[in-house]
Amino acid sequence: MKAQVVIAILLVLALAAPALAFNCPVVIKQAEDLIRKAEGTKTNADSKPLIDEAKKLVGEAKTHHESAKTKKDHAEAIRKAKTASAYAEEAITLATP
Repeated sequence: MKAQVVIAILLVLALAAPALAFNCPVVIKQAEDLIRKAEGTKTNADSKPLIDEAKKLVGEAKTHHESAKTKKDHAEAIRKAKTASAYAEEAITLATP
């Protein structure tokens, strides 16, 4: 019984590792959607630089994902995309009266 549990856990872990690579596009798309939303708000001097930084980070995330060779590369892409999302969300907050 214990061997079956161990095998099941190993199987889940083996299947989960490739899923990380396919998670990048989802997180990148979420960031792009937030950037579009931020651009749709009335931007101001505080929000415009944040949107520009978010766009730059999404571009870097795409590059990391496309040239990824390791899990660390994919993790870097996800981190940059999430950071871009945070900048876009901040821009939305600052643009909202």
